[in-house]
Amino acid sequence: QVQLVESGGGLVQPGESLRLSCAASGSIPSINVMGWYRQAPGKERELVATISRITGTNYADSVKGRFTISRDNVKNTVYLQMNSLTPEDTAIYYCTLGRGSTVNYWGQGTQVTVSS
Repeated sequence: QVQLVESGGGLVQPGESLRLSCAASGSIPSINVMGWYRQAPGKERELVATISRITGTNYADSVKGRFTISRDNVKNTVYLQMNSLTPEDTAIYYCTLGRGSTVNYWGQGTQVTVSS
């Protein structure tokens, strides 16, 4: 089993930044994909970004140039640096771990609210 714990969410004003963290523990496969999904009220859950040893990083078009995903393989932690936040970024953000296109584990989620 793998446990994922997110942190770093909060309330910010438009234009500000947040950095989300996700610490993974347990039986973590050496080859894996970690990423972030988000779900906003009234919208479907969407993939924000992924990172893999094999394929590198991938971003949703809506966050390219603003968000950066990274990972520390020693600490088994993945990060999401979010800059130039807008109200449209308001959502619950979920950390994920899986293989290929399959998500096997989900974190509990952390709320990000961007509001004036």
